[in-house]
Amino acid sequence: MEEKNNWHNISREEAVKLLRSDAKKGLSGKEIWSRRKEFGKNKLQEEKPLSQFKIFLEQFRSPLVYILIIAGIVTLFLREFIDSIVIFAAVFLNIIVGYVQESKSSKALRELKKVLSIKTIVFRDGNEKEILADELVPGDIVLLKPGDKVPADGRLIESYNLKINESALTGEWLSASKKTEILPENTPLADRDNMVYMGTSIEDGLGKIVVINTGIKTEIGKINILVEETKEEKTPYQKKLAHFSKIIGIIISIICIVIFIEGMITGGEFIEMFTTAVAVAVASIPEGLPVALTVILALGMQKILKKKGLVRKLAAAETLGSTSIIATDKTGTLTEAKMTVAGIYAFSSGEEKTVLKGAILCSEAFIENPDEKPENWVIRGMPTERALILAGANSGLFRNQLEEAEPQIDEIPFSSEYKYSASLRKISNKKGAENIVYVKGAPEIILEKSKYLKTNNGQVEINSGQKALLNDKHEELTNKGYRVLGTAYKKTDSLRLTARNQEESVNDLIFAGFIYFEDSIRKEAAEAIQTCYQAGMRPIIITGDHKLTAKAIANKLGLNVKDKNILEGKDLEEMSGPEFEKKLKDIQIYARVEPKHKLRIIKAWQEKGEVVAMTGDGINDAPALKQADIGVALGSGTEVAKEISDLVLLTDDFSIIVAAVEEGRAILDNIRKVITYLLSDSFTEVILVGASILAGFPLPVTAVQILWINLIEDGMPNIALAFEPKEKDLMKHKPQARNVPLLTREMKIIIFVIGLITDLILLGLFFWLWNENHNIEYVRTMIFACLAIDSISYVFCCKSLRRNLWNINLFDNKLLIGAWFLGIVGLLSAIYVPVLNKLLSTIPLAFSDWFIIGGLGVINVVLIEVVKYYFIVKHKTRI
Repeated sequence: MEEKNNWHNISREEAVKLLRSDAKKGLSGKEIWSRRKEFGKNKLQEEKPLSQFKIFLEQFRSPLVYILIIAGIVTLFLREFIDSIVIFAAVFLNIIVGYVQESKSSKALRELKKVLSIKTIVFRDGNEKEILADELVPGDIVLLKPGDKVPADGRLIESYNLKINESALTGEWLSASKKTEILPENTPLADRDNMVYMGTSIEDGLGKIVVINTGIKTEIGKINILVEETKEEKTPYQKKLAHFSKIIGIIISIICIVIFIEGMITGGEFIEMFTTAVAVAVASIPEGLPVALTVILALGMQKILKKKGLVRKLAAAETLGSTSIIATDKTGTLTEAKMTVAGIYAFSSGEEKTVLKGAILCSEAFIENPDEKPENWVIRGMPTERALILAGANSGLFRNQLEEAEPQIDEIPFSSEYKYSASLRKISNKKGAENIVYVKGAPEIILEKSKYLKTNNGQVEINSGQKALLNDKHEELTNKGYRVLGTAYKKTDSLRLTARNQEESVNDLIFAGFIYFEDSIRKEAAEAIQTCYQAGMRPIIITGDHKLTAKAIANKLGLNVKDKNILEGKDLEEMSGPEFEKKLKDIQIYARVEPKHKLRIIKAWQEKGEVVAMTGDGINDAPALKQADIGVALGSGTEVAKEISDLVLLTDDFSIIVAAVEEGRAILDNIRKVITYLLSDSFTEVILVGASILAGFPLPVTAVQILWINLIEDGMPNIALAFEPKEKDLMKHKPQARNVPLLTREMKIIIFVIGLITDLILLGLFFWLWNENHNIEYVRTMIFACLAIDSISYVFCCKSLRRNLWNINLFDNKLLIGAWFLGIVGLLSAIYVPVLNKLLSTIPLAFSDWFIIGGLGVINVVLIEVVKYYFIVKHKTRI
């Protein structure tokens, strides 16, 4: 095929001819196979993932690792080989853990990105088909519709009010109006209005293109820029933790410098004080938090994905846990979106086929494989329009046959702004050729635009009685929960349905009738709604449907909605800010709303401090999805909606949102558990060593012993807590407010107050044993064992900060049980294995010593449980 650069300078017919394609039928299967072999996949060159070696080197960029390496080199230079070995072992362990986790996270992210794949509609072998965009080849005929992304570079062959945002390519934020006419050869790329380019977004209208370039040969491919669909960004909690760790690091550094200087002044040895200060610094900074946080987030995202929800942004995984308002449409999320035509009402008997015919010709749905048996048909399009196609087929009205008999001249795509769509078609009869416009949309809009009725006595002007009869019929159908569409038509001399003559073309219509649809409630939706209320969340319905239809659906879901709980878009439009604010909490259903109304509703709730999740599927939903704290796109929705969302529902099911919120709460829970566990130990070690030096005592534990506790006794339980199963009562509590701090009051008491009490007990034990003239190695072994048993014992208290030990299942986290067992083995090995005795400066303990050690562990657990019990009673959350 000839490679050209001036496609904009040739006619659309010539472009199709040069690409050896057919504007109506598209490419044949044989030609597609040949071209795919020649041009390859329609994909841009992807950024290469970090090599394993580079991921390994990245682990050395931590300031903590620098501190350890410097300490290891200094102790090695001073010939303190045992301390040096232990410190370098700590470096190696930190690097290996970070390397393994980052490798897993990188792989998981690549897998998650593969789930979001762009689809497009093409004409092949004379039929419309939905395929993955990466399967396109030059010469394919592609249909463009609002909300989609342009899948490849192409020459326009049809354009109906088509507007495309090309900012991804040109930087121009205003949308370009597209046309099919030939342009001068020297026209700049940004002004080539008869061309479309890969990666740009369709805002309005319809179009058809012939693909001219795919993959790296597209304009975006040539300059190698593509806005990434998923950006890895620091989450709010990661930012809080980074800031928190920085502050802690500064405080601990000051304490360690004071410990070192004080130790030297009081006669301590340089090596011992230096290694102790470094060990305390490393042990005190919660360096295990980033690893644990990564594990918690990755596990949460994977669990949500298993429930058919794709979290596109890490921040969403955390924010989900705080969601308090869920704003949702009803179709597809609360209902099954399996629309069926329940009936047709025609004002004149025998005109039912006329009503249905007009609706079919105004729809965008199509049968992908019309030559196969009806039971094997694959129908693409919106649920109501798929139902129209099926109803037509059952009545002998096949869309392809109708289109052959009445070819389309122009159309007005459906817009939520004017709530109708129209199709201008050419008809032939005995008088010759003439044009007819079919219109379908919201019944009240169609009735408003209709002036005539077709009766058995001919065409008559609608009188007030007939209008009242039609309005009553519409209300009767909506009260029964049906979704209702109106259809109308008229003959016209118009040749186009442009913006200039649009209103004229679709006024003074002949009203045909109503088509009413039914959509079953999802079985799991009612249960999910009740779970929302139980969890302190409030679901609200925001829909373009009639208020009575929405009310009927809401009541079937158990929402018990009254008329005072419903607000229509037109009434919201007339309300002032203060008026709406007063009524906000009473409204359960917003009906006949426009996109700008959705934005106003979300902002109103956010101003009240609520965290809002909002569902949407169209390009017009994009502003509201972006404004919401959690933008939720339907899997069947437009690519633009998915691109801007935080969560994609792969099966359009409302219960997925509720399940995702539950996992979000579990994520927040586990983050706090890990913080409590890690900071408790860090604080205890710092105060113990610092107080001993300031009091003039010998060091209660050595640097190597602190490192052992930090890496062996704390390290494994820390990671295991990240795998803690979610608590069963998560959805029985109200969502946390935006201003809840990272460290709750309960956590502060456990970390700092109980830490101080533990330090006082350990200092008392150390002083008593030292005064009894016991060997210093024995005394340090006792304090080392007490610190270790403290960590090992209270890790089970951290399994839940809302329930006491006797109300939780201690054995539901097998990893934690394994980590606890290894911690016990590690402690016993450190005390009774001769090689480790020499390494850690410990000595074997007598059986009676373990009563003291175990007693301290019990005291620590009792203190923590008393604190938890106090808060349980205070907040009335005791199970």
